[in-house]
Amino acid sequence: MTTMTKQKSAGALPLNTILSGDCIEAMNSLPEASVDLIFADPPYNLQLKGDLHRPDNSRVDAVDDHWDQFSSFAAYDRFTQDWLKAARRLLKPDGAIWVIGSYHNIFRVGAALQNEGYWILNDVIWRKANPMPNFRGKRFTNAHETMIWASKSEGAKYTFNYEALKALNEGIQMRSDWVLPICNGNERLKDDKGEKAHPTQKPISLLHRVLVGSTKPGDVVLDPFFGTGTTGAVAKMLGRDWIGIEREAAYRKVATKRIAEVRPFDSSCLEVTQSKRAAPRVPFGQLVERGMLMPGDELWSMNGRHKAKVRADGTLIGDDIKGSIHQVGAALENAPSCNGWTYWCFKRDGKTVPIDVLRQQIRSEMEERPS
Repeated sequence: MTTMTKQKSAGALPLNTILSGDCIEAMNSLPEASVDLIFADPPYNLQLKGDLHRPDNSRVDAVDDHWDQFSSFAAYDRFTQDWLKAARRLLKPDGAIWVIGSYHNIFRVGAALQNEGYWILNDVIWRKANPMPNFRGKRFTNAHETMIWASKSEGAKYTFNYEALKALNEGIQMRSDWVLPICNGNERLKDDKGEKAHPTQKPISLLHRVLVGSTKPGDVVLDPFFGTGTTGAVAKMLGRDWIGIEREAAYRKVATKRIAEVRPFDSSCLEVTQSKRAAPRVPFGQLVERGMLMPGDELWSMNGRHKAKVRADGTLIGDDIKGSIHQVGAALENAPSCNGWTYWCFKRDGKTVPIDVLRQQIRSEMEERPS
C-alpha cells in the first residue's frame, strides 16, 4: 500500500491506497462514477469552549484538534456542500453514502445532502453501549451519534442486504437503532507516545454492519476522512476494495501500519445471505417442464388439510378450484393471499418435502452456470 499526493491518471482508481491532502481536491482528481459506497466521518464542528474536567479535576481528552475548528456555521456549511458535491460525482448511479455525525453537525449535513441531490434512505442511531458520562450534570449524557444513509438520487437501485442484516440480528429484522460499544480497550489505537492515535476512532463493529448491509464483495468503498483507517481495515477483511483520503500524516502512518496487519477473511465466507427478491425467478411450471413434478402428482398443504393435483401447464386443480399454486392455496384457506412455495409439499419415499426445495435446486444450478 502506498500513499499518494494526487491521482494523476483519469482512468485508473488508486485502489487500496491512502491519498494525502485535501479531501475535496483528492476526490475531484478521481474518475467520475467510479465508487460504489462512501462512508464519511467528517469534522463535527464541536465548537468547544475551554477545557472539560472530570469530578476529580482531571482533564477530559476532548476533540479540540485544528481540523475540527471552523470560523462560523457558514464556513462549515460551505465545506460540507463542497465535499458532498465532490463525493456525489464519484458515486456510481446506484451508489450510496453514509455520513456520521453528532447533534453539532448532523442536521446541517442532512440539509446539505438533500440540497446536493442525494435521496435520504434512513437515519440510523448508533446508541453507544458505554458512552462517556456528562461530567457537568447540565445536560443529558450524550449517548448516541446519528448516521444518514442516502442514495445518489431518488430511484437509484442501491445495495441493501436485508436478509444478511436480519441474519446478523439472529433472524430479527434489523432496526434503525444500533446498540454497539464505543472504541476502547485493545481496539483503541495508540501513537508512539502511548496516547490515543485519533480522538474519534470508530469501532470495527459499526463499519462491519455498514459494509455487510450495503456493499458486495469487490465493491469500491471510499472514505474521504480516513483517520486511522477503520473503513479500510474492515473493507479489507470483507473483500471490498477501498480508497482512503487523509491530510494528517500522523493518521496516515497509523492507518498504513494497521491495514498492513489486517488479514482478509476466507473468500468462501464473504458472500452474505441474499434477499429473496434478488433471487432468480423460477415459475412453478418449470418444475413440471423438467419432470421434477409430473402432471397428476398430488401436492399437500403444509398443514395437511388440503390437497391438489398438478396440471400439465403448471397450474393446480383441487376441490373444483383451478389456478396457480398461490391462487389455489389462498382459495382453500379462504385467505386473501398465499405463498404457494411455502404452502405446498409433495411426498417422496414416505417423506413430505416442500416444493420450495425444488425451486432452490434450480436456483443453485442457475448460480453455478458460467457467466
